[in-house]
Amino acid sequence: MLTTIAFILLVLWVFGFVGFHVLGGFIHILLVVAVILFLIRVIRGQNPLE
Repeated sequence: MLTTIAFILLVLWVFGFVGFHVLGGFIHILLVVAVILFLIRVIRGQNPLE
């Protein structure tokens, strides 16, 4: 579940970075959230790619 959310946030970040420069700040915040969720999963010992 967290991996799915992280992947969606990453895709939104890429679209925001390429196409919607105005929303870039918001998308970057979403990217930071995705990275934090990924790190929490790794620290807990779960497979982050599952």
